[in-house]
Amino acid sequence: MNILITGASGFIGRQLVERLAPHHQLTLVTRSVSQTQKVLGHQHHYLTSLDELSHLNHLDAIVNLAGEPIVAKRWSKAQKQRICDSRWDITAKLTQLIKQSSNPPKVMVSGSAVGYYGRHDDQLLDETSAAHAEFSHDICQKWEQAAQEASSEQTRICIIRIGIVLGKGGALDKMLPPFKLGLGGPIGHGRQGMSWIHVSDLVSLIQFLLTQEHCQGVFNATAPHPVSNAVFAKALGKALNRPALITTPPLALRLAMGEMSELLTEGQFVIPKHALEAGFKFQFNELEPALMDVVSS
Repeated sequence: MNILITGASGFIGRQLVERLAPHHQLTLVTRSVSQTQKVLGHQHHYLTSLDELSHLNHLDAIVNLAGEPIVAKRWSKAQKQRICDSRWDITAKLTQLIKQSSNPPKVMVSGSAVGYYGRHDDQLLDETSAAHAEFSHDICQKWEQAAQEASSEQTRICIIRIGIVLGKGGALDKMLPPFKLGLGGPIGHGRQGMSWIHVSDLVSLIQFLLTQEHCQGVFNATAPHPVSNAVFAKALGKALNRPALITTPPLALRLAMGEMSELLTEGQFVIPKHALEAGFKFQFNELEPALMDVVSS
């Protein structure tokens, strides 16, 4: 297949390119071609902007992962707008290009996040569950809507609501330093849900959705067994052979991170009902083996 990927230089995108490159032709959209070529190689076709295209007739598929990292900087008003615009604008542009194509791509897999559901207590959430209105939901709702507008008889749209991705990079890299020093532990009461997925399973799920013609709509990109923050902290400490007993007060996080701290102090327990019903098989169903695989590699 000839596949266009946005966000190819990001943590997930790099893993996806490595997996797809031996078997497919890839067109990668990146703001810094020279830097991305150093990491991903010179064999791919590169674009600095979707404005270089007037249609997508030459493509078979799209994977849309672009977006300003949500935890890169404190959530000022301007940063919130960058987070939104980086997702909404490129997705709307892809939808426009698909509509302008006489022979559009057969499928677009477009990113979203479990933040769509907002904060919840301990109930299990699937793709049909109601959402709690807050900033994370607002980002994802408009992001998903922009992608769904490209849906037609010629192009199926698959939305992936991604949880905490476990791998060398991403959210886990930010968690590891205190845990390696034996200073890790639960956040607050520790009962908030953490919906996670091993990066290898996430890449496999994207591949699955690209090729399974019966798949369309929303798919939770999370492992089948979400855990509480306290269970996650204990498992990470065990994987590192370190204690994980020091509780982080929510107020301290609020002072350090502002509103963004709610990503850690609130949560949800999300299950991948649609992926399992479609026949997708997870390699890592349980948290402990997933963490052991990441920290030992």
